[in-house]
Amino acid sequence: MPIDFELSEEQRQLQINARQFAEQVLAPVAETIDRSPDAWTAFTASREAFREFGRAGFTKVFIPTEFGGAGLSLLDLAIATEELARFDVNVPTTLLGNGLALYPIIHYGTPEQRERFLRPFSDDTEGELLGALAFTEVEGGANFDSADPKGGIQTIARLEGDEWVITGEKHYTTNGTGWNRTGCHLYTVVCRIDDALPANEGLAVIVVEGDRPGIVVGDVYDKLGHRGVISPRIEFDHVRVPVDNLIGQPGVQAKAIFIEAFSWTGALIGAASVGTMRAAFEHALDFGRTEKRLGTAPVIDHQNFGFMLADAKMRIEASRYLTWKACHQFDRTGGRDQELAIAAKIHCSEAATSVVWDCMRLVGIASYTKNFSPLERIMRDTMAFPLYDGGNLGIRRRQLHDLFREADYDPLGAAFGVEKAAIDGGR
Repeated sequence: MPIDFELSEEQRQLQINARQFAEQVLAPVAETIDRSPDAWTAFTASREAFREFGRAGFTKVFIPTEFGGAGLSLLDLAIATEELARFDVNVPTTLLGNGLALYPIIHYGTPEQRERFLRPFSDDTEGELLGALAFTEVEGGANFDSADPKGGIQTIARLEGDEWVITGEKHYTTNGTGWNRTGCHLYTVVCRIDDALPANEGLAVIVVEGDRPGIVVGDVYDKLGHRGVISPRIEFDHVRVPVDNLIGQPGVQAKAIFIEAFSWTGALIGAASVGTMRAAFEHALDFGRTEKRLGTAPVIDHQNFGFMLADAKMRIEASRYLTWKACHQFDRTGGRDQELAIAAKIHCSEAATSVVWDCMRLVGIASYTKNFSPLERIMRDTMAFPLYDGGNLGIRRRQLHDLFREADYDPLGAAFGVEKAAIDGGR
């Protein structure tokens, strides 16, 4: 059977719907979000757009159909994400924050846990509910799995009777404020069940309902870009939850659970990167076709301008098809093969910074101003892609390095679809 990159009729319609939604709902608010005076105002400026996400059914696209969702594949989500991110990264990132929080429940929760935690999100047609994956410690995140118990995750869940008592502090907890700044609907907390145990024995993933006493919303960080994505500091001060809020098994499987979740979002960041590259390329292309810059011919007629556009377009196309391949492989293996998802996150995010910068160079100084060009906003948003959701240096390249060091690593495995778990201990 030949390799076929043609979209199905359903995927084409999804692409069209996402593009139209982005043009009608996201494009009008992108600048308002970005120019808000502070992080909280920027986030609340996105509220109505996220409400429209709920009404359009986007907020439940990743939830399985048996729990009221649309059950879209990762590849389908990537197709939609590219279209949405072409106009705005903020509101789609809030949506993906929900997906990141729910991923462990969707794929590792018991039937009872899935019904209890997923159904409210499926029934939410107004975008009221937000979920947050509470992963990054205030001291950092790269060495979360330190073999020395003195390092690594420092948020501790102690078993007292039939309850977990969770104490610790996280930050960059996307969506963690909720819409009213008092907390979100639920947190999926990465913690340790014993501070004397190393990561491979003590790591755990526990769901914490947002109305539990002891949850404190702290600082809200204002950022250079992604200004409408809320990134708070969250304290868990002896927060008590039922023992059956534990997702999967502590130790090796817990580590696999949230690494798999980050691979899922990593592939989607690849798609978002493609969307931002497209926006920058199309702006530069339009500039080249319409501007003469005191010359007698449009600047696109000049070889240097055309060659730089060609390089940008090649990076866009290469990034899109790497993302599609990564999503296809992730879907096909049920998340067991994560190499290409990690590679897509690294490659596409770094390609995006290069493409947007080259488009700014083509447009010139006007691209650096808020008055004449969207490129300065696109660049500020794009700069976050290599840094967040597992930094490309601190975490993502390390994940690939760990794969390469395995004795049975197959260099052609990802290319030809050989199933190989990126992290042992998963499903």
